[in-house]
Parts: sequence; C-alpha cells; structure tokens
Amino acid sequence: MKQETRRLLVRILLGSALGLLVGLIWIPYVIHSREGSFLAVLACVGLGAMAGLATQPFADSGRALLLHSMGHFVCTAAFFALLVVELNMAKDVRGVLFWESLLLLLYLLIWLGRWTGWYLEVAQLRELLGLDPGPTPLKWRETLPYLPFVLLLCTALPLGLHGIERAAGVDLPALTGLVYPYLILPVASLCAGLSLGKRQGVCPLFPIACFVCYLPLVYLLFNESALFHCFMTAIPALAGNILGALWRENRTKRNNGKEDLP
Repeated sequence: MKQETRRLLVRILLGSALGLLVGLIWIPYVIHSREGSFLAVLACVGLGAMAGLATQPFADSGRALLLHSMGHFVCTAAFFALLVVELNMAKDVRGVLFWESLLLLLYLLIWLGRWTGWYLEVAQLRELLGLDPGPTPLKWRETLPYLPFVLLLCTALPLGLHGIERAAGVDLPALTGLVYPYLILPVASLCAGLSLGKRQGVCPLFPIACFVCYLPLVYLLFNESALFHCFMTAIPALAGNILGALWRENRTKRNNGKEDLP
C-alpha cells in the first residue's frame, strides 16, 4: 500500500510540475494581469495534478471506481473552470458550461476507453486460465465490450457537440463540421482499433460497427455529401485493428521463441 501511495504521489508531482511549466511559459503571453496570471497558473498546476492522478487506476471495485471517478472529474472541472474564467474564454456562466460540457464528453470518452481495456484484460486472464470457451464467429463477443465506446464516439459525442453548438448560438459549426470528423473521430477510432487488435486480434465487426453507428448522424446533422465521414471512422478503426493484431502476433512469436530456448 505504501508503494502504491508513493507511486501515486510521484505521478501527481510530475503532473503538477508539467502543468506549472506549461503555465509559466504560456500564461504570460495570454494574460497581462499579475493576479489573473497567478490564478491561471494555479489552474494549470491543478489540471496537471489531475492528469497525473488519472494515469493510475482509481479503484478495484465498481462502486468505488465510480465514486472516485466522479470526485476526480469534479476536481478537474473546477480547475478547468478557473482556467476558462481567467483566460476570458467565456463571457458568462453559459459559456463556462459550454466548455465544461466539452470536458465532460472528453472525460467520458477516455474513461470508457480505459474501462473497455481493463475489461478485455480480465477476459485475457480468463482465457489463460482455461475459463474461456474460445473465439466466437467473426469475434462478435470479443468486439462487444467496445460497442459502448463506439456508441459514445460515433453517436453520443457528435450529438452532444451539436447540442453545445446550438446552445452557444455559433454560426459556423466548427466542432461537428471540422474538429470532430477530421481530428477526434479518426484518432479515437484508430486508438480504439489498436487497443482491440492488441488484445483480441483482427475483429472485422469493429470497423463495421463504427460505420453503422455514425451513419444516422450523417443524415441527422448533415446530408449525403457528408457520407464520407463514415469512412473517417471505419478506415482508421480497421487500420488500428490490423496494426494491433500484427503487434499481438509479433509478441506471441517472441514469447514462443523464448520458451523454446533451453
């Protein structure tokens, strides 16, 4: 327990130091008020500490995991709100809630991705202990734990961003029209496919699920001209899955080679 606490403190201190460094370099170019600069740097330090804390598992049991995750998000949201206010990124409470909503969506996306990886690691342990019946056709059961992540990424997230844009009254939908389909969607799909491939090998249903889950959003938020957005998630998901499967196969061969040595 002492060793875990020590590791946790080291990660918090490293995150705080990185946040302090970012704040000292970046904040003076944005804020000219000494008091405002101090609070903004303090917010950067707090966000760095929360990022360092997030690299460790919050808890082992489900209830404790949810409670600790909620507490971590509340602290992160508080430091982020302070930074938003000090940088004049929001003019009123509505603007602060806009940025906090983006933080919540990002937090849920990362949290669900980490939970899915943990779930599959448990499944791998069961397989090594002989408790797993073996792969299913097209590995549908192995892909199933990633379905909540796909629904969040390809359905809930764009709907949430669209709602935030409407609430903020923006004229140009930069989030749903540019940032999400060209940056968030392909990067997150690639990382999720890579994670799945490293744990379960090639799962052909995963990129199909990404395509299908995003397809209704094309007609709901855009029109037929945005149909290529579906490929912006399916192709990176497939590429990541294949790369992860190749990594898994290479690791298996190396482990078998070591076992064959006298």
